[in-house]
Amino acid sequence: MSSLMKGTAILTIGLFLSKLLGLIYLFPFYAIVGEENMALYQYAYIPYTIMLSIAISGLPLAVSKFVSKYNALGDYRTGVRLMKSGTLVMLLTGLLSFIVLNLLATPLANMVIKDEEQLYSVEQIASVIRWVSYALLVVPLMSLIRGYFQGYGHYMPTSVSQLIEQIARIVVLLGGSFVVIVLFDGLPETAIKFAVFAAFIGALGGLFVLYHYWKKLKPEFQALQENSVTSHQVSYTEIYKEIFTYSIPIIFVGIANPLFQLVDMLTFNGAMLTKGVDAKLTDTYFLMLNLLTHKIVIIPVMLATGLSMALIPTITKYFTLGHLQTLRSTMDKMYQVLLFVTIPAVVGIMILAPSLYHVLYEQSENGATVLMHYAPAAILFAIFSVTASLLQGINYQKWIIFSLLTGILVKLVLNIPLIKWLEVDGAILATMIGYAATCAINIAVIHRTLQYNAKVAMRRILLICILTLVMTVVVSIVYFILQWIAPADSKWLALVYVLICAAAGAGVYGYLSLRLGLAQKLLGARAKKIANKLGMD
Repeated sequence: MSSLMKGTAILTIGLFLSKLLGLIYLFPFYAIVGEENMALYQYAYIPYTIMLSIAISGLPLAVSKFVSKYNALGDYRTGVRLMKSGTLVMLLTGLLSFIVLNLLATPLANMVIKDEEQLYSVEQIASVIRWVSYALLVVPLMSLIRGYFQGYGHYMPTSVSQLIEQIARIVVLLGGSFVVIVLFDGLPETAIKFAVFAAFIGALGGLFVLYHYWKKLKPEFQALQENSVTSHQVSYTEIYKEIFTYSIPIIFVGIANPLFQLVDMLTFNGAMLTKGVDAKLTDTYFLMLNLLTHKIVIIPVMLATGLSMALIPTITKYFTLGHLQTLRSTMDKMYQVLLFVTIPAVVGIMILAPSLYHVLYEQSENGATVLMHYAPAAILFAIFSVTASLLQGINYQKWIIFSLLTGILVKLVLNIPLIKWLEVDGAILATMIGYAATCAINIAVIHRTLQYNAKVAMRRILLICILTLVMTVVVSIVYFILQWIAPADSKWLALVYVLICAAAGAGVYGYLSLRLGLAQKLLGARAKKIANKLGMD
């Protein structure tokens, strides 16, 4: 395996594990603090995520590109200049982000709270936003150091620090919440403050790991810098212009979903109250939509994009070399792999929504309905992620900004009228229409630029839909029989039903895709080995 592929694999695994932990912790946290307090947590995290993405998103990649570029020229000193000046810039960026989020805390809270009968007060929401903002003091510097390591071809520090950061945050979050709520019978609001402050503790943990690697690798860096050729004397203006050119499109990709959620955060409660929904229920519905069900919906997106994004470096290489026909063939495969995973997963979530929501949270007809209706958005999330990466791969980054801003505008225009019409489903529909507009623009640009014809992909996608339909019938029958034998009144029984139905669905879908040769064509050698063992070669 080449060092580049090895480094990409290390980063991908670290990021995937970090995101997986970021999904799993939510379920015990929900059990500790209760549904009625979870929305307070989400109200803090949406603006924090946006501010964090603006402060750092794309920075590691931008810095790594810059450093590796000049290192390849034998000019190690220019990278050192970026590191020294960047340390000060990132400390100031972190401080500025911290101050801005603190200043915006009360105005944001005022926009969220539309009625005194809602679950939380303006001060409660403003307070948790201030508590989460402390992480902004540390994370920008940490991102700069990660990028610097990557520029030298050292990917392990980034991967390990991401994992330690997430683990430390989750341990403090769950441990602190448990101590406050269970041991000391404290206020849930105190536990939520502790939980959001855990992001700061996690960031310190990640920074400590990077410091360890810095001490370990410092002799190597110094030896290279001593043998550096004469510096290119790149001005600081040119340095940061290059950094921003690399990072701005990535920033927009990073904040796409939080921006859609921010539109809901600022408009959802007011529109629901206008519709006549009880003020005490609006926060709960917001929680179900933008946190609880979203965490489930994003799981197939992670799996699908993880498989398809592995093809992005290959696409970039073919585009650079001008091998457009091979590139189009690879794109075909990428789209098919994406939907091969996402479509059946989405349908499975929709069928099993009542039991899934019961297992992960609690038995709730409303929660299950929101999950069922929101699940199809996963397909659009996955398509956006991959098409945005494709646009970066073929150097059409500006279109990412245009398409995303268009989608956000569509969401902003439609959100209030659709919520007034369809309540929670209106917010879901506005999100899906907004993402569909963004994806349509991305796909149109890609296909126009590369003269791509999707006939082969469309035939395979039709086959995927047919196989999914067969799977749906089987899973629905199995689920109906299980519910007829004994309704899933307990979490354990609901879990058993989910596992049985998931196994039945995966078995049918997997068998048919192997029998027809679809899995072998899309997933390659591993699927062929399975087919050979089953006598389907």
